[in-house]
Amino acid sequence: MELVDIGANLTHSAFRADLDEVIARAHAAGVGTIIVTGTTVEESRAAAALAASHPGLFATAGVHPHHARECDSATVPALAEIARLPRVVAIGECGLDFNRNYSPRADQEKWFAAQIELALERGMPLFLHSRDAHPRFADIVRAYRPPRAVAHCFTGTREELHAYLDLGLYIGITGWICDERRGAHLLELVREIPRDRLLVETDAPYLTPRDLVPQPKARRNEPAFLPHIVRRIARALGRPAEEVAAETAHNARALFGLAQGESGAAARSPAPPAGSVPAAS
Repeated sequence: MELVDIGANLTHSAFRADLDEVIARAHAAGVGTIIVTGTTVEESRAAAALAASHPGLFATAGVHPHHARECDSATVPALAEIARLPRVVAIGECGLDFNRNYSPRADQEKWFAAQIELALERGMPLFLHSRDAHPRFADIVRAYRPPRAVAHCFTGTREELHAYLDLGLYIGITGWICDERRGAHLLELVREIPRDRLLVETDAPYLTPRDLVPQPKARRNEPAFLPHIVRRIARALGRPAEEVAAETAHNARALFGLAQGESGAAARSPAPPAGSVPAAS
């Protein structure tokens, strides 16, 4: 399988000790392309630098809603500068998170809108976050109607799914679908996602597939586990995993404007991977 992981937090401290091995394991597992997620201005710069130094890696530039309260007048110009770099392919991770409310909702909405406007100005896709924020998230997206965007790490309801599909969004599915406690509903909902809108991701180091055997040390997730997630999705769809892999890779290239073959070379590396942080969302 040739796979594209549309969201991995490879600048996270969990990967500091063995990042090269993590990337090599991903390529060996068939994950030739990884989009490294930017969550703050600083992390977006780090993601862009990482992408520039490794074949098959690309990056996003954005501020996660958890960090919206840290934004100021310099934030959007800084993101715009990062977005000009050649390996940066989307604006985000941006959106709303009303689950934890680490930033006031007013700040989240203000800087979400500002990043949508930046993406529209630059003609770039959006990498979007929404948690417990429906329908407000959909209302804001509807006000701008971005032509290319993905609802990253979708875990919501059928109502949310169809609201996002009606807005033209791609849908990113993570290892949440492998969790029989929280993600069982996705086994049905994934069948309602059109083939040309489905994307796959790990959100590493978070959301380690719960049904992965053996579990990695400290349950650290990594891109090499993406084939496991794809196989779970394929079983739910009643389709070959190779077919799902090919379609989601095609969709990712379409969303992010990646040319066919823009991926890392396959590499041989040892499994199983080791980890250093617990899974989280």
